[in-house]
Amino acid sequence: MNVLAQLEPQSVFHFFEQMCAIPHGSGNTKAVSDWCAAFARERGLEYHQDADNNIIIIKEATPGYEQAEPIILQGHLDMVCEKEPGCTKDMEKEGLELEVDGDLIRAKGTTLGGDDGIAVAMALAILDADDIVHPRVEAVFTIDEEIGLLGANSLDVSPLKGRKMINIDSEVEGIFTVSCAGGNTTTCSLPLHRTAFSGCALHITVGGLTGGHSGAEIDKGRANANMLMGRVLQAAAMRTDLRILSVNGGLKNNAIPVESNASIVVSDETAARNVIAEMDQALKAEYHITDPTLFVRAEAEEAAQNPLDAASTDRVLCMLICLPNGIQAMSADIPGLVQTSLNLGILTTTDEELCAVFSLRSSLDSQKEMLKRRLTCLMMQLGGQVAFEGEYTGWQYQEHSPLRELMVEVFQDQYGKPPKIEAIHAGLECGLFAGKMPGLDCVSIGPDLMEIHTPRERMSISSVQRVWKFLVEVLKRSK
Repeated sequence: MNVLAQLEPQSVFHFFEQMCAIPHGSGNTKAVSDWCAAFARERGLEYHQDADNNIIIIKEATPGYEQAEPIILQGHLDMVCEKEPGCTKDMEKEGLELEVDGDLIRAKGTTLGGDDGIAVAMALAILDADDIVHPRVEAVFTIDEEIGLLGANSLDVSPLKGRKMINIDSEVEGIFTVSCAGGNTTTCSLPLHRTAFSGCALHITVGGLTGGHSGAEIDKGRANANMLMGRVLQAAAMRTDLRILSVNGGLKNNAIPVESNASIVVSDETAARNVIAEMDQALKAEYHITDPTLFVRAEAEEAAQNPLDAASTDRVLCMLICLPNGIQAMSADIPGLVQTSLNLGILTTTDEELCAVFSLRSSLDSQKEMLKRRLTCLMMQLGGQVAFEGEYTGWQYQEHSPLRELMVEVFQDQYGKPPKIEAIHAGLECGLFAGKMPGLDCVSIGPDLMEIHTPRERMSISSVQRVWKFLVEVLKRSK
């Protein structure tokens, strides 16, 4: 293509453009992994490519750096493939069409894959260079990060000697990410029994909520529709005899649910409608800032099946009222950082079971385990059960980090100001590596990328240039 041939640093943009010519969406990474393997063979570099298409490429230290600790450079091979409406490109088979617009690089009609192709390009440029001094460099390229950190989870780290890792998967220049949450998906299941009950059937909706990502926005104080539904149903049950038909809400475990729906049968319709109206006003008052369009309403409906019996209804109400949700602990190390949380993202009811699905997060594995035990104890008392899947390890903030201290020093010298040190309440590959490699000293950086995972994705050329200069200097001072 040679669209980027005139850009500096030429080696970085050369490898980035080559990578963009190879389809490499999540789940389609063999070709790009093979390209990396061919790169290593052509240069006589040691490499390890596994059956999942993860690949490690190793370059020994340059003269004078033989005794320095190795540095791991890490990024992921896969990208999110999204297209504009009407774009006919087959991203499974066709490469990207790059274009330069001033300081920005974009792809015509599709995502760019700067997340995380720029990490691969920078690492390959270092491995290819004969004029950059460095300790032993261990470049680690994982697959399928975008669909669950799958490559980092399966990678055999035994070829790696380094315990200092620079992850190049952040999207804002000047921010050093130094901690992230671990987590899992937790499903709480409660068996149900049904029987006939005479009364008026009502459909209750808690809706109009703001919602958001359960990691990045769990600290915004926004209401969770499933949790509010528990409050509404419990309040109604205190005024009239009530049986639950079903409760359903939310679409994704990692999204704060914006709507929850319940069908109930009540013996006193007027009393139920009155308390629902009262809850509508009370919840609107509580959440008028964070969820200004919140509403609770009741509508008459026909019961399509028998409701739960009294004992099952009581257990469901107890479960929905007592299940923990939201922030459980804030970090003592980093002001403003959520350390531990959980989000009741999905509620579903079948004929015989109620399921509550949580996204559980913590940067401390001990607190994650505490929450797992807490949910297990509650569900055991209610006669239910708990299942855990998709476990990934948290990356705990290290008060003493020689790598971070060096990188801060280099940044201060080059930029004339300190970087922003940040932790995120979401999962990063760094957490999985930290779990596999005790004592890992890790920092995540990257150039400016805008609107990633959308066809509007752009990457700043000047930011790439500055981050490249910074990375090379960090290697130079790692003696």
